[in-house]
Amino acid sequence: MSQERLWNRNYCKVMAANFSLFFAFYVLTPLLPLYLSEHFGATKDVIGLVLSGYTITALLFRPFSGYFVDSFPRKTVLMVCFAAFAIFFSGYLAASTLLLFTIVRTLHGGPFGALTVANSTVAIDVLPSSRRTEGIGYYGLSNNLAMAMAPTIGIYVYKFTHSFDLLFWLALIVACLGWLVDSTVQLPQKKKKPSATQHPPLSLDRFFLLRGWLLGVNMVFFGFCFGVISNYLAIYSKETLGITGGTGTFFMLCSLGLILSRLQGGKALRQGRLTYNAASGMVISLVGYTLFILLPTLSSQFSVLCSLFSVHIAYYGSALLIGLGNGHMWPAFQNMTICVATNNQRGTANSTILISWDIGMGLGILLGGVLAEHFGYNATFWVVAAVNALGVLTFFRATRQFFLKRNLNSDVH
Repeated sequence: MSQERLWNRNYCKVMAANFSLFFAFYVLTPLLPLYLSEHFGATKDVIGLVLSGYTITALLFRPFSGYFVDSFPRKTVLMVCFAAFAIFFSGYLAASTLLLFTIVRTLHGGPFGALTVANSTVAIDVLPSSRRTEGIGYYGLSNNLAMAMAPTIGIYVYKFTHSFDLLFWLALIVACLGWLVDSTVQLPQKKKKPSATQHPPLSLDRFFLLRGWLLGVNMVFFGFCFGVISNYLAIYSKETLGITGGTGTFFMLCSLGLILSRLQGGKALRQGRLTYNAASGMVISLVGYTLFILLPTLSSQFSVLCSLFSVHIAYYGSALLIGLGNGHMWPAFQNMTICVATNNQRGTANSTILISWDIGMGLGILLGGVLAEHFGYNATFWVVAAVNALGVLTFFRATRQFFLKRNLNSDVH
């Protein structure tokens, strides 16, 4: 018996729009701390405060976006969210003071949070049910490709033009292209909606998936680690490691690891081995973060020539390992959260795992800036390694069994 077609037209369109969404996001991410420092003279802790507002607002919008995606026409919700997300990039061009930039950046997190939930839920809708677990894993490839290309392109554009305005225009144009692609997506006809008595429209479980709470808590640890490394990598590399031109390559290798893990882990996802994928990914990431933290130690243990060689090998090797680990872990956690939810709670399940990631990212951005200001970047990244290790321990001691007890899909484990 032949399998249903995975790469259908609508699925490819949603993936392309998702690429545009994350390209617009990541093309600015590594350079915004530099922009705030150079353009407004912001200190490290102020940078952390300004940038964390985006994630905090996204976090506040996630639960409501999950509810709206499950309760109203998904295509309409998707298009409104995408339009708002694109328009906000023009606000960066208009913001002439640090206060105005902070307001625009903070408000921009709202449509971003809602859009990521809406787009990923639409992706699930256009997937054939027999290929859904595998398709969710491959969906993340569009994020990963954007993460591989966008920071590198952004850094090179800035290197040759020294124009942040050009970067803001680039993000705006790419976001508008994503909106156009999503506007052509055709969703399957919805089946009869569940009655209000079956699912109270304003119950807490319509905003946050209570059945998956521990999966969400566990994801906070990993979001924290990536929040620190993605926002403070460029400054840490320059000030502590003396690596001035490698940030784009770091993100590219991290994304290469993410892409390879999706391809390598596809078989395990098809076989429903979610806990295996999650566990292997977490351990690989922990090795990567630990190697990254040991970079200053490596540089002090060897001669100058060996030091430069060792630091660069460890620096880029850690990027590959972190990407490889997160690429295994993320789709496994997303699928596990969906598997403990009922079919009409897909939006809520998606928003729950994204809420958790946002909490971790927000804490990482905010506390990362504060820790760096008072204790230095080296101490900050040791905290990252410790938090990642705590997340791994939590999974093996509690989260894995929590999922297996609540799993509603007998085909996965």
